Amino acid sequence: MEIGFLPGEILIPKKELIQNFAVVACDQFTSQPEYWRRVECRTRDAKATAYRMIFPEADLGKVDFASKIQEINHAMEQSLKEDVYDVYPDAMIYVERTLLNGSVRRGLVGLLDLEQYDYRPGSESLIRATEKTVEERLPPRIQIRENAPLELPHILILIDDPEKTVIEPVSKAAVSEKPVYDFDLMEQGGHISGFLVSKSQQTQVLDALSRLEEPKAFRQKYGISQKAVLLFAVGDGNHSLAAAKAVYQQKKEQLGEEALSLPCRYALVEIENVRDDALVFEPIHRVVFNVDPDRFCKELTAFCKTQKGEGAPQRFTLLFGGTSKEITIPHPELTLTVGSVQRFLDAYTKAYGGEIDYVHGEEVVSALSQKPGTVGILLPAMEKGDLFKTVIAEGALPRKTFSMGEASEKRYYLECHKIK
Repeated sequence: MEIGFLPGEILIPKKELIQNFAVVACDQFTSQPEYWRRVECRTRDAKATAYRMIFPEADLGKVDFASKIQEINHAMEQSLKEDVYDVYPDAMIYVERTLLNGSVRRGLVGLLDLEQYDYRPGSESLIRATEKTVEERLPPRIQIRENAPLELPHILILIDDPEKTVIEPVSKAAVSEKPVYDFDLMEQGGHISGFLVSKSQQTQVLDALSRLEEPKAFRQKYGISQKAVLLFAVGDGNHSLAAAKAVYQQKKEQLGEEALSLPCRYALVEIENVRDDALVFEPIHRVVFNVDPDRFCKELTAFCKTQKGEGAPQRFTLLFGGTSKEITIPHPELTLTVGSVQRFLDAYTKAYGGEIDYVHGEEVVSALSQKPGTVGILLPAMEKGDLFKTVIAEGALPRKTFSMGEASEKRYYLECHKIK
């Protein structure tokens, strides 16, 4: 049976370029444009930088989209023509990311087979989304990808490996070798090191993944029956991976079976073990702009009273105008607090307007909620050990349910893969 993860050709910026090349995921710091202006200033004179090959979401609606896509494609093409990358064929990269708190997060970079991935509701594919995919968010990402010669992924894929049989055994052997990169990330992103995974280690990785995929072991682990195996769950970059799938599907519709051999069949990702001690699930808070806080509070109170479920009470904090208010939903109908809150927000903004942003860090929410017509919502964190079992039993979670670390701890664009 196919396991959906394999080695492939990986491009890595040369040592003298890499520090200004690597920038954080485009969907971070969306309400803090000053972050991206600092990145822009730092990379202005760089020969090649991922900043010119991505579209920071903080700039959506503020710059001409079509022109920006042309600039992105041109920057990618120029980087391929110039002496920018070292090329590693048939490769996997073992990654160690040292965060500012000193903890080390471990991962493996390789190719994910989009044939094994389905983000649609009710999917029972080997690779699944952990959160609901908002179809309306895909077209811009599809337009960016469909003519791009390269992909620069910020996608993190989770495995549930409590015995630590896949990634962790690579660590000791890999770090005894010379790293292919080893440097400090910009903007307080911590430190990152990458090591080539030997052929024998690659075989061990794939064998260990095969054992996790074994149906009997899978059902025993989760105490379930009659459920399809879930081996890979999308942790970060859900919509980017969905866009990659959509572009590949377009090629299949055009070319049929010929598309199976195209490089765009695969997406470059990093897999991480959800059981890694350094992997922390942080809540993704909500900030709602252009609303009447009094009406918002009134409607929220009414919503809480309408919920007639049998779950344990759910609690979260409302911030506006320098005040803080604790909110309780006594009888929630949904399993997760974030799901209940998102249900209310979707209904409220549809009825009364307002723009929702998804924000990391309580301090940022507190600062933004000071602005007139703005409400912040602080949410509790999800238990990461519940992720796989919940997705298997209930399907994809509400959008932006959890974050794997703070914004500065997100994956930086670094390794590249040709998709044309």
